Amino acid sequence: MMTRLESKHRKEAKSAFGKTVWYLVLGLGAITMLVPFFWMLSTSLKEAGAVFTFPPQWIPKPILWRNYADAWNAVPFGRFYLNSIFISISQTFGVLLTSSLAAYAFARLEFPGRDKLFFLYLATMMLPGAVTMIPVFILLKMVGWIDTYKALIIPGLFTAYGTFLLRQFFMSIPGDLEDAARIDGCSKMGIYRHVVIPLSKPALATLGTMTFIGSWNSFMWPLIVTNSMEKKTLPIGLASFQGLYTTDWTLLMAASIIVMVPTLVVFIFNQRFFVEGIKLSGMKG
Repeated sequence: MMTRLESKHRKEAKSAFGKTVWYLVLGLGAITMLVPFFWMLSTSLKEAGAVFTFPPQWIPKPILWRNYADAWNAVPFGRFYLNSIFISISQTFGVLLTSSLAAYAFARLEFPGRDKLFFLYLATMMLPGAVTMIPVFILLKMVGWIDTYKALIIPGLFTAYGTFLLRQFFMSIPGDLEDAARIDGCSKMGIYRHVVIPLSKPALATLGTMTFIGSWNSFMWPLIVTNSMEKKTLPIGLASFQGLYTTDWTLLMAASIIVMVPTLVVFIFNQRFFVEGIKLSGMKG
């Protein structure tokens, strides 16, 4: 009996030690990931001449909160902010709508050539964005959409990756739920609205978060299709703090903190859906 107890205690001690080591490794990894953000925050509060002092100052002396006001007033940041919010939200909802409809068709509807069409659709993911950028630009120029919100929003409303992601999730939903809804008189669109979409919140939250962040951080496409300051977005505004010979690092870091806030809010808001998706995956297994 004592031998069994000792063996059990040894196993528990090894398990506790292993967990402690694992938590320490994860903690060190988290600190390593957070150090650049702490440095960015510290730099945003320093004087211009204190950025490259050695040894580096993690807590600036003095703390200059006016750097944020200076960064906001250096360029039309308010206008850029509204543009980025409008474009990112429009693209996010548009991608969720088009991708969910296409994914529902590919996952649940039966029609000739469905699988071949789906693989052909996936093949478009093999094309780099730089390949289609010029043809899309020429097409938008022909229809007179250059320097408009249409050029900034509409080309990004369709994504093969989003369709693939949602299709795979829709296929994991039990078909019995659709059969029950169909018996109750639900149409195909009714099943899409009342069965598939409510059960797909984790996948929709994941795709929505990735789409919002991708649109929010997009630099090349808004730079190409916009000419006036009224249509430019935040990444272009950030680039204005970098000159040919000098860079105002304190204002650049302050502006970067301001730009980063909405993406953090979106991620924190959608985090509970990620956790719900992990729980559902565990239940299916």
